[in-house]
Amino acid sequence: MPNSRLIILLLLVAYIFSPTLFGWVINPEGSWYRPFILWVIVIVIAYFIQVAGRSKRNDL
Repeated sequence: MPNSRLIILLLLVAYIFSPTLFGWVINPEGSWYRPFILWVIVIVIAYFIQVAGRSKRNDL
């Protein structure tokens, strides 16, 4: 149950800041690696959610 609250919170934050982030990513004067930074952040968050869920399930 705590993971679902975290996911809902992350989705809410992503929804609120998506226009700003989208403008930052597609800025033509920005760096070429900006979209990759966002994907790395998404992957790291997903990994930590999986690790936290797995460790709690194995503790019996």
